[in-house]
Amino acid sequence: MWGPLLALAAFAPAVGVGLGAPGASAPELARPATTGAPGSTPAPRSSPALQPAKANGTVKQHTWIRVVRKKKVILKKRKKPTSPSSPVTAKPLVTTSPARMLNLLEKQEPGCPPLGLESLRVSDSQLEASSSQSFGLGPHRGRLNIQSGLEDGDLYDGAWCAEQRDTEPWFRVDARKPTRFSGIVTQGRNSIWRYDWVTSYKVQFSNDSQIWWGSQNLSSGMDAVFPANSDPETPVLNLLSEPQVARFIRLLPQTWLEGGSCCLRAEILGCPISDTNDLFPEAHALGSSDPLDFRHHDYKAMRKLMKQVNEQCPNITRIYSIGKSYQGLKLYVMEMSDHPGEHELGEPEVRYVAGMHGNEALGRELVLLLMQFLCREYLRGDPRVTRLLSEMRIHLLPSMNPDGYEIAYRRGSELVGWAEGRWTYQSIDLNHNFADLNTPLWDAEDDGLVPHTVPNHHLPLPTYYTLPNATVAPETRAVINWMKRIPFVLSANLHGGELVVSYPYDMTRTPWAGRELTPTPDDAVFRWLSTVYAGTNRVMQDTDRRPCHSQDFTLHGNIINGADWHTVPGSMNDFSYLHTNCFEVTVELSCDKFPHESELPQEWENNKDALLTYLEQVRMGISGVVRDKDTEEGIADAVIAVDGINHDVTTAWGGDYWRLLTPGDYMVTASAEGYHSVTRTCWVTFEEGPTPCNFLLTKTPKQRLRELLAAGAKVPPDLRRRLERLRGQKD
Repeated sequence: MWGPLLALAAFAPAVGVGLGAPGASAPELARPATTGAPGSTPAPRSSPALQPAKANGTVKQHTWIRVVRKKKVILKKRKKPTSPSSPVTAKPLVTTSPARMLNLLEKQEPGCPPLGLESLRVSDSQLEASSSQSFGLGPHRGRLNIQSGLEDGDLYDGAWCAEQRDTEPWFRVDARKPTRFSGIVTQGRNSIWRYDWVTSYKVQFSNDSQIWWGSQNLSSGMDAVFPANSDPETPVLNLLSEPQVARFIRLLPQTWLEGGSCCLRAEILGCPISDTNDLFPEAHALGSSDPLDFRHHDYKAMRKLMKQVNEQCPNITRIYSIGKSYQGLKLYVMEMSDHPGEHELGEPEVRYVAGMHGNEALGRELVLLLMQFLCREYLRGDPRVTRLLSEMRIHLLPSMNPDGYEIAYRRGSELVGWAEGRWTYQSIDLNHNFADLNTPLWDAEDDGLVPHTVPNHHLPLPTYYTLPNATVAPETRAVINWMKRIPFVLSANLHGGELVVSYPYDMTRTPWAGRELTPTPDDAVFRWLSTVYAGTNRVMQDTDRRPCHSQDFTLHGNIINGADWHTVPGSMNDFSYLHTNCFEVTVELSCDKFPHESELPQEWENNKDALLTYLEQVRMGISGVVRDKDTEEGIADAVIAVDGINHDVTTAWGGDYWRLLTPGDYMVTASAEGYHSVTRTCWVTFEEGPTPCNFLLTKTPKQRLRELLAAGAKVPPDLRRRLERLRGQKD
């Protein structure tokens, strides 16, 4: 994922902006950008990263030059003279000689990952500053992409901001061990009320927080001044011309927006250095024992990986497409079952959907990892996985918005920002693009028409939504048609940017209300499902974790009613519940929407058990088959109603159904057109597996007569006389 990020940063010297490169004096570097920030336009993925040049030396280094000629990109290699690095003003390490420090540097891989300010791997106690305007603008808020609350001045503001009277502000990060610092990413303050950002800064390093040395401009020998931001949200990357090994790094803002405050959000790029002297405690290593493909996959790589899984496990997998994006990228689904390609009577259908917002990349990778894991563990004979694949049919859609993801992927994990790539190529937010079925249902309920006149389930699409000129994305239409073809029972919609599980309804019942508790008739089931995922997610279980942004969801068990968080008209969760049989929740997987690929192994471990346990919840409740008593054939579209719950489900084409319920005793009624209804008691226990609850329905006399007449049979004399008497009574 660092390919596009480094290419973008290295492109900066070629267009005349800092990074401590020769050819730009210190005053030039300090000048605030006026027309755009470095890093705001990414270089093509085919362009290698250009390294900052060095002057007055004899050491030769290969650099790449990008030549554009008649739409062809030609890469030429030439030799460029470089010089040895300039000495720093303090020892790079407390107890290590310069020669040993050089050996440590040579062992490091280029392209250091982020320390983890955004992902919260860096704790609040590791961040300090010279001053703060308020607690809500303290150094703990100086994290890349952190989002503010609705009100400025509260405990959850959108950046670190120094006091107005602070003439020498600084923002410091303690890496807690020797680290090879290689770059800095900055943003301004996230706020809907103010505009504040830093336009230039210096960088210093220390091993003891007392003696500091600066990153130098190699041409002038002076402290380098790095160009920063020209707007509050666009992340700007500066790579150090000479990476520095130290424990502490601090940013010293030099200039900021005129009339604004000195405010910034940041991420630090750094590689940990092996501490042979054991002076610092070892941090918990990020990793997983599963031999899976832990990297970010663009469209081509995703397609290749899915094909590899299919070839490795051909007997339990099938790849199919449900449609195309606006730009023609296929929406691929991996089906996993012991009998792929067919709906087996009595087996429920479940799905995971990821990538609805293209820049929320973690869900996409978790779904790809899950299909690899299921394949591998099935081949190894893992009993849990074998049972999953034999008792249900799993559908995995890793990318609902592939166009948006490609935009985000090209920007890179640290430079994509908070919103770029979120929408489709048509600038449509897919989670607001499904039909609003809540409003017509609630209007009918207010008029007393539900359920006798207006059904409480499978609400039809509104007329406006089916018009040719309706603003409905092709991705949305593809998913709706997918929902209609397959009788899904359970689903989760994987998002990013928070750590919480939200459940329907997502839309507030009171018009124009920004947030309001709006539960469904199945609130107990949705709370159960949400709690299961949150309770088995490693990070959500951590009671000591700090909030991602402006709300502490740990106070409520890391679950929330969607409408009580913020209203979302046209959400996929609400649509699934009201238009189909499917119960769906939204899982916000991580504070970081697009984590660096070095963090993917740990994110997989955080979510692996939760992903499996959530699928297993399709077994809760009751299931069965509704059949014709005479023919014993399944009855399609029979209605299953539970007394006291104003939401029904229907049977699939074979007459089988699944009704998610929490433990208890229920009066359940099965009905179908042309049949007498049947009611029976069904007990849901705490035992694993659904409670069987089958029904045999008898045709009504009227239905029998219709079938006889339709078949061209003669009406029996006694039935004819009975019908004549009934007609006479009516006359």
